Amino acid sequence: MDTISRENTSYLPVAGVIVGVLALVLAGVALVKVSSTSKTVTAHTEQLTRMDTLESEARTAATSSERASSAVSALQRSTQDAFNAVSLELGNVKGEISKLQESAKAPRPAAAAKGGSGPATAGAGEYVIKSGDTGAKIARANNVSLPDLIAVNPGVNWSKLKVGDKVKLPKR
Repeated sequence: MDTISRENTSYLPVAGVIVGVLALVLAGVALVKVSSTSKTVTAHTEQLTRMDTLESEARTAATSSERASSAVSALQRSTQDAFNAVSLELGNVKGEISKLQESAKAPRPAAAAKGGSGPATAGAGEYVIKSGDTGAKIARANNVSLPDLIAVNPGVNWSKLKVGDKVKLPKR
């Protein structure tokens, strides 16, 4: 047994060298993997930066789009209001034209027999309508006949006199 114990058959140093070599190989592989991972992380960081920039630009575009949409809506409302106002004015003009056409078709009253043989003509004077005025009151106050007053003001609606309007007075 003595002989067996004297033999130098220790595999321990060889195993240590093998483990050391394996450790170096694994460390080299790990270093390559870390380097590769570092490059991948750098590439992903750049992509994230680009995505953040694109997201910011998208938010800016969305805000601009909302402002433009609001401006278009306001423009549509103001355009519709303008069309409504124009429509109302056209209706008023149409009504006035109809009144003028009706007054042109209506027979004119004959001049009063008060000293005149021809139709009544407008004089230099005008009368400004006051509250409570009627055609008859205006004629009496200015010493003219009502038919003559009506004849020189063919476009006046005598049932709807407005304060501040002017009527022509006939020659006396």
